[in-house]
Amino acid sequence: MPDFGYTITKDRQLDYDRGDFRFIGLVRSIEPSLDLCMGCGSCSSSCSAAGFTDFNIRKLHTIIRRGEVESVKTELKKCMFCGKCQLVCPRGVNLRNLILAMNRAIELLG
Repeated sequence: MPDFGYTITKDRQLDYDRGDFRFIGLVRSIEPSLDLCMGCGSCSSSCSAAGFTDFNIRKLHTIIRRGEVESVKTELKKCMFCGKCQLVCPRGVNLRNLILAMNRAIELLG
């Protein structure tokens, strides 16, 4: 095969049919303030854990909306549960309770 000097990149589209949306439904039932998030990034900018790990609460929010439960498990372990994110949230999302709700949903769904 001739080399034309470029490569074909891997497809990056999301397959929503593979997502587990039971998880976000359960988290919403435990903590309904999840739907108030507008994705401003205030929580991520004040995060203590972000200084030591690659934890990003906005990334976590996106992951659960996509239904990628396995990624949620690894991300939740990075949270230091300090509550700074909740203090700066302009929409009043109860982020500490949201983290607990995600842990609870993982336990319930197995």
